[in-house]
Amino acid sequence: MPDVLIYADTVRSPEMRHEVPVAVPDPFVYAERNGTRYAFVGSMEVPRLQELDGLDAKPLEELNFDELIQQGMSSYEVEREVVLRACRNLGVAEAVTPRTFPLEIADYLRANGVALEADGDLFDRRRRAKNDMELAGIRRALRAAEAAMEAIREGLRSGSGTTCEDLRAEAMRVFSEQGMMVPDLVIVSHGPQTAVGHEPGHGPIASGEAVIADLYPRDPDSGCYSDMTRTFCLGDPPEELVEFHRLCFEALERSREAIRPGVTGAEVNRVVCELFQEHGYPTQLTKTPGQVLEEGFYHSLGHGVGLEVHEEPGLGRTGVELVAGDVLAVEPGLYRPGFGGCRLEDLVLVTEDGCEVLTDYPYDLAP
Repeated sequence: MPDVLIYADTVRSPEMRHEVPVAVPDPFVYAERNGTRYAFVGSMEVPRLQELDGLDAKPLEELNFDELIQQGMSSYEVEREVVLRACRNLGVAEAVTPRTFPLEIADYLRANGVALEADGDLFDRRRRAKNDMELAGIRRALRAAEAAMEAIREGLRSGSGTTCEDLRAEAMRVFSEQGMMVPDLVIVSHGPQTAVGHEPGHGPIASGEAVIADLYPRDPDSGCYSDMTRTFCLGDPPEELVEFHRLCFEALERSREAIRPGVTGAEVNRVVCELFQEHGYPTQLTKTPGQVLEEGFYHSLGHGVGLEVHEEPGLGRTGVELVAGDVLAVEPGLYRPGFGGCRLEDLVLVTEDGCEVLTDYPYDLAP
């Protein structure tokens, strides 16, 4: 097993958060040497890290950190020297790193005799099967997303004139009340806006329009996300939207039947594409190379969810084999520019013999 080296914080780095499951906002050194796990971290963080099983947490003073400060080094010079000294302290002469390992520090280590190789796939594989703490966090975040979706639904019941901004504020209020971290983007779009992917939405909602709400709050204790989407319509929905909704719901059902360990994400995506194609809608599998698809099913079926809201495994034209413990966001959608669209999204957990639907929220078009 190769030695491992990470230099990051646990708030922004999913690779580090997976190995050190507490919130540490400043970057620190994590290393694995001959299978033993170490962390060199500021003294204020040492007590929390020492409580983690199997992690040898050491203060920076063991690397003569004070000496570096006394030499008048800049903060960036101190950082790279700390990482080098950690490697020398542990005897790490070569190691694998995540894709996001800082280039400046990598150059410094290599210039001083430490061989590094980025191996993002290795770190992706480590995070695929969710541990109990991560899965509990995903469930908490999902319950908050469902509560926020219900608040949006209640806001829609007040009738036309309600704005996307009003509903987004309600969702964010619920996230805060539930103790979740609010994502950078909360999608509540309406009408033709709903045909534009990640358009956050704006303006008053009228009767007969599609309303797409796509919510993905983050649980602060585990660092894990949830992800769910529903489509609503005030008043009588147009026939086209009803058909979109019917097919998206059927796509969800067919996806659940297809998802199991050993099946690739690409195979599950194909199942849904073939359903939509049978009903005359274009998909990424029917478009010509270079064509920009703007209608039909123009995105992939979904993605993994965990310490990132979009992570492996992908459910698209390419996709690796699913494993038990994967958590997947399955989100079929149909769209027409100028009209709008429909998207339904559930989280599912891949089990030993199939999958478990984690999302517990109705699919009705009517709010």
